[in-house]
Order: sequence, then C-alpha cells, then structure tokens
Amino acid sequence: MAEKLDKTVVRTATALVIGALAVVFDTTILSVALHTLAIDLHTSVAQIQWVTTGYLLALAATVPLSAWLLARFGGKRVWMVALAIFLAGSILSGLAWNAESLIAFRVLQGVGGGLMLPVMTTLVMEVAGGRQLGRVSAVIGLPAMAGPVLGPVLGGLILALGDWRWIFWVNIPFTVVGLLLAWRMLPSDRGRDPERRLDVVGVVLLVPGLAGLLLGLSNSVQPGGFGRVDAWLPLSGGAGLVAAFAFWALRRRGNALVDVRLLRVRSVWSASTLLFLSSVALYGAMLLLPLFWQQVRGTDALGAGLLLVPQGLGTLACRPIAGRLIDRVGARWIAVVGFAIVAVATVPFALSPASAADPLLLVALFVRGFGLGAVTMPLMVASYQGLAGEQIAHSSILTRTAQQLGGSFGTALFAVLLQAAVQGGASLTAAFDLAFWVASAATLLGAGISFVLPSAGAAKAAVASTPAPSPAPVTAASGSPRPAR
Repeated sequence: MAEKLDKTVVRTATALVIGALAVVFDTTILSVALHTLAIDLHTSVAQIQWVTTGYLLALAATVPLSAWLLARFGGKRVWMVALAIFLAGSILSGLAWNAESLIAFRVLQGVGGGLMLPVMTTLVMEVAGGRQLGRVSAVIGLPAMAGPVLGPVLGGLILALGDWRWIFWVNIPFTVVGLLLAWRMLPSDRGRDPERRLDVVGVVLLVPGLAGLLLGLSNSVQPGGFGRVDAWLPLSGGAGLVAAFAFWALRRRGNALVDVRLLRVRSVWSASTLLFLSSVALYGAMLLLPLFWQQVRGTDALGAGLLLVPQGLGTLACRPIAGRLIDRVGARWIAVVGFAIVAVATVPFALSPASAADPLLLVALFVRGFGLGAVTMPLMVASYQGLAGEQIAHSSILTRTAQQLGGSFGTALFAVLLQAAVQGGASLTAAFDLAFWVASAATLLGAGISFVLPSAGAAKAAVASTPAPSPAPVTAASGSPRPAR
C-alpha cells in the first residue's frame, strides 16, 4: 500500500491550493469575455485586450521577486499579503467604471497572482522535503491543470447567466477562504535571511526584459505577426535585457535576484525546456480549439467552452494515476508517454475534421487532456529533484517563467500560422489543419527531449541526498547546485 502523505504536507497544500484556484481560473476565465467588456465599457477590442496583457505583464514582473521576498519575510506573510492584493484587485475590477480603471485593477491582480504561484510551489516542496514529489505535485498541480480548460467554461456560464462583473467577484470566496486557511494552517516563519538586500540591478534588467518578451509575443497575435514594430522591437529589447541579466546573475552568484546557475542542473534545465514546450502545446491549443469549434464547426462561445470540458476531465483523471507512477518509476518515462499521447490525440484535429463526428473529437480531447496531465506533473517533479532550501524557490521562478513564455509563444505562433495560411490562399479548414500538425510536431519534439530527464535511479539518489527541511530559519544556500545524473 502506498505511503500516505505527511499531515503537514496535506495541511500546507490544502491551505495554498484553495487560494491558488482563484488565480489560475482568473488567468483564463476572461478569454471569453473580452468582446462583452469592449461593448459594455464603450471601448475597442484592441484597448480592452490590455485587460489581459496588463495582467500577464504584472505576473511576469512579480514572479522573479518571489525568492527574495521569501528569504526576507517568510512564506506565510508573503502568501497572505499576495492573496490580499489579489482579493483587492478582484473586488476593484468588479467595480471598474471604464476600460482604464479595469486595466489598472487587473494589473493589481497580476501583482498578487504573480507572487502566489511560485510561493505556493516553494512552500509545499520545502515541507515535503524531497519525498513523494509525484503525489505532492498531483495536489498542488490541480489548479494549474484545471484552470486553462475549465476557466473559459466558467466564464461563458457567468456571461450567459449574469453580469460580467461576476467574472471577478467569483474570486472572492476562494481568496477569503484561502486567507483564513493560511492564517490557521500555514506554519509561521521569519524568512531565511531577514537582512537580505534586493538585487536592484537584477530587477532593472530582468523585470522589463520579461515584460518586453511577453508584450512582443502578445502584440504578434495581431495582423502582421512578428513583423509588426510593436512585436519585434519589445521582443528584441526584452531578449537583450534577459541576456544581460544572465551575465549579471552569474557574477552575483547566490546573491542574484534569480540564481541562473541552477540551469546547469540537468533536471532543472530539461524540465524548464519541456515546460516551455508543454505550455506551447497547451496554450497554443487553447487558442486553436475554441476557434476551431466556432469558425469550422459553427458553435457559439459558450458551446466552444463546454466542448473543451472533456480535455479538462482527462487531465483530472490522469492526476492521481500519474502522481503515484512518478514516485515509482520516475519522471522520464511518464513525460515521454504523456507527450506522445498528446501528439497522437491532436492528429484527429489535423485531418480536416469539418464533417467528423463530434463524439470522436470529444474522445480525442479527453485523451489529449489525459496526456497533458501526464506531462505537467513529472516535469514539476523533475525540476525540484536534488534541490533544497532556497534552490527550490529559484527553481520555481525558472520553471514558472518558462511556462509563461511558452504559453505566450504558443498563442503567438499559432495565431501567426493561421493568419499566414489564410493570407496565402488556404481555406480556413486547411489553415487549421496546418496549425494542428505543427502542434503535433512540437509535442513529439517534447517526447524526444524528455529522454534527457533524470532516470528513476537518479531521482531516488536525489531524494536520498536532499536534506530534511528545518523549521528554524537558515542562511541562504551559497553553494553550487548538485547536478542530477
């Protein structure tokens, strides 16, 4: 019989996941409401798009600060303050009186949300102490796996039954309960290094660098793609700033805003690369699939959201199975099989299915969701193997950033592919065929790269060498990370 999760891990994960549900759903729930918001707030779709763009930029700006905040102030305080900021942003967004005020309040939401996700992962992984990481990731990965699929459905239902303001107010119960649970259930801590100074140069380089990359990718979705000045210019500037930060961080070593030396660790760089690719497949498909149902199959927005439910159910069905298997056989083979399943289940959409029976496509979506669940969890586990203390916090930043960039790149890539195919004279169905074939190919690439993940034996050795978590504050780790072999 499988060993039960430690009670402290369960309590910590429960308190954090409840609050995190609001953040993950909020990231995707708004995707079906932009047209409604533009009409009700008397503005253009281009301007209202900043409701989403501003939120994502705020997320990117605050994620890199999480490791420093954890070291300086401690996990419980950072989590509760971040959750309170997100709650305030949600209430104010629901009270917005015009597009400008809504964009500003969404940025406030993004500040809180950007801190919450890496902090959640860091706290739970530290409490787990390197043990049963597969089952732990099945718990904390629930919001991240369910949100992208169920969020648009929830948004469509809210718009169909009530006012758009409830898209933001639906966050209130999650955040209030999350604050109460955090206050009662999270262990108090003072931080590892209360005197830690902020790497100001790192902030100046990395934060606008990531924002530039995400802004360029967001703008490239519009007509003109990557050739637009407002796409390639921020992309180029952002890439230059991120590269400059990498050189700066290598000189600063353990005192950098983000310890990029962790990318020398096999498990971290391979997991980060694969999380980028899996996000391309997930979020790129979240652009393609609703458009496919609406433009090729003729459904409305709510119908398209409901038709995506099987993918979410598949992901949830995979969660407990994959969590247990990862602890037994390691992350490598679970990820390989997961990527292969996603690739195969995407193919039916690339075979000109305009007249295919809906049940066949719904089954394919369920299988695709199952594969996505088998991809996400082993990559999360692999990225923390052999790490301890503050290294976990820095790995959380690296993997979360890879996911953000991958999601934005996937959305931009497939939008550009659709536009280019249609402008080149292809029919709408042929354009979708091409995009789905590219999605399948990118997923197969992920299956190949998954072979570089640490083996099951290396994972067990990493767990054995991971120090047990200490309840007392300790100084920040300054040694080089231990690579998994």
